Amino acid sequence: MEFDGKVAIVTGGRSGIGRASARLLSARGATVVAAGIPSKPDSEPDIPGVEDVHLDVTDEAATARLVADVVDRHGGLDIVVAAAGIQRYGSAADTTAEEWNDVLAVNVTGAFHIVKHAVPPLRARAAGAIVLVSSVQSMATQSTVAAYTTSKGALNALARSIAIDEAGHGIRANAVCPASVDTPMLRSSARMFSDGTDEGAQALVESWGRMHPLGRVARPQEVAEAIAFLASDRASFITGVALPVDGGLLAKLAVALPE
Repeated sequence: MEFDGKVAIVTGGRSGIGRASARLLSARGATVVAAGIPSKPDSEPDIPGVEDVHLDVTDEAATARLVADVVDRHGGLDIVVAAAGIQRYGSAADTTAEEWNDVLAVNVTGAFHIVKHAVPPLRARAAGAIVLVSSVQSMATQSTVAAYTTSKGALNALARSIAIDEAGHGIRANAVCPASVDTPMLRSSARMFSDGTDEGAQALVESWGRMHPLGRVARPQEVAEAIAFLASDRASFITGVALPVDGGLLAKLAVALPE
């Protein structure tokens, strides 16, 4: 299979896009460690072949221990997917310093931690792939997401930096930039901005989906497919890219001509 013999760490691997990525990489032959905090206790069923571990990505020492343990037990590391992320709402004027720091700590510093400690074993392989989960919010933004959109822009910049710094070691780094994806994070936002019921949240998710030219939100596995591609040898000459996985959202002008 495509990833036979490969060892992967997926942060944010206990739910959402990270969970779908862990499942797909494992199904294609990789040994996968899914590290993170589940969105709800027991919210994600076990995946055969995927090892679930608890990790707070803001804890650098814990991240370093995780990488060292994976390398020690599995003989190396080949793929890193940094998918841990949180969302807080507010303009720059309305976001508290605590909210700002929380978002950047998880979304940016958490990605930095796993990259920092994964690069040495990737260098030892003289090969490897790093995929950061960014967002279309890094390229265009809605209102009241100042901290989130800043964090995602930083991830694109980080991917470019890694790509240049590590190219000589055979390591590639890219970012994926999804639009709306049907994850626990999106559902939580939908409940917040609707009447708080599952029905109201579903109606809002469908409304958000209609804003995409393809007429719906993405499924997590669709983003996972893009991540798996960038992690694979099929993408062997692709590095430093921020790849939209957005159902055409960024291609669409908000102003439409009359029918």
